Amino acid sequence: MASKSRLLKEARECAKAPADLGISLQPDERNIHTWRGHIRGPSGTPFEGGTFELTLSVPQNYPLFPPSVRFKTKIFHPNVHFKTGEICLDILKGAWTPAWTLLAVCQAISALMADPAPDSPLNCDAGNLLRGGDLRGYASMARCYTLDLASAPARQLS
Repeated sequence: MASKSRLLKEARECAKAPADLGISLQPDERNIHTWRGHIRGPSGTPFEGGTFELTLSVPQNYPLFPPSVRFKTKIFHPNVHFKTGEICLDILKGAWTPAWTLLAVCQAISALMADPAPDSPLNCDAGNLLRGGDLRGYASMARCYTLDLASAPARQLS
């Protein structure tokens, strides 16, 4: 029950989030433990101009345990598995604390998009490009996928 009241409170806070944050989050109408989010690609990154959809599955024992968050929109990023959308981010695993909210998790994912950690890759191709110093190659691939998969007008945040 505690998780439901916490999630309802977070839903109200997400509805008030400023549009310039570049993050939109809303729970499923029928299940407060299932959320959909959109993150606008951070400025100055190869993801700029794209909007990326996320799925968030919140456990019954939230906020004691982290949500499971995946990219639904495919993204070329070293810390995101290209096929499954799984995200390698410490706060979604061992560094989780109940102080985190779903909105803060999305802000952390946006920060990860802008500052990848190539030493713990789920996408080895992206990680190898960055670890090898081929920033141009990485940016080119990430930009290409963003333009192709995350830039449709229907995916834009309002």
